[in-house]
Amino acid sequence: MEPSLAERISANPDYQKLKASRSSFGWKLTLAMLVVYYGYILMIAFNKELLAHRIGENVMTWGIPIGFGVILFTIAITAIYVRRANSEFDELTEKVRRETLK
Repeated sequence: MEPSLAERISANPDYQKLKASRSSFGWKLTLAMLVVYYGYILMIAFNKELLAHRIGENVMTWGIPIGFGVILFTIAITAIYVRRANSEFDELTEKVRRETLK
């Protein structure tokens, strides 16, 4: 009896490598995002004076650029994930597909 497609895919060592590396990378980026986001929230909760401090003689406070930095960080780690997914992860996925559908 021939194994099913799902069994052949899950038995493929490249699939195991893909699954492990994608999961590990995803968790690292998730942890980084949680640290940045909750760090900002904790700063709002416990260090309002820093965020309310004006930058020079302007109207803007430090909270605005730091909050903007959180948004830019989110965009940056998304771009990092997409770049790696489009190169390494897509190559492994295609390799698994070619080997499995022979």
